[in-house]
Amino acid sequence: MRRRKFSREFKLEAVRLVKERSVAVAQAARDLDLHENVLRKWVRELSADPQHAFPGQGQVKPEQLEIDRLRKEVAKLKAERDILKKAAAFFAREAI
Repeated sequence: MRRRKFSREFKLEAVRLVKERSVAVAQAARDLDLHENVLRKWVRELSADPQHAFPGQGQVKPEQLEIDRLRKEVAKLKAERDILKKAAAFFAREAI
């Protein structure tokens, strides 16, 4: 069974159905052939960050871009640290 994918517009309309039209989450989920928990998650996501909710495939939030950049920087710094440790150990052996 394949995982279904929903467009941003579909998700926004589903949440709007719950929020603006005061339809119960359970009823809206049944009408849209969704699991109730999925619709609740969409409502939470939109409430938490309306601007960046449901970014879609290939699009990431600015926070995620920053996290990815920082992870790359940490990996680079760890590699540099390891090289310096090896160099220090090498020169310490040479001095003896």
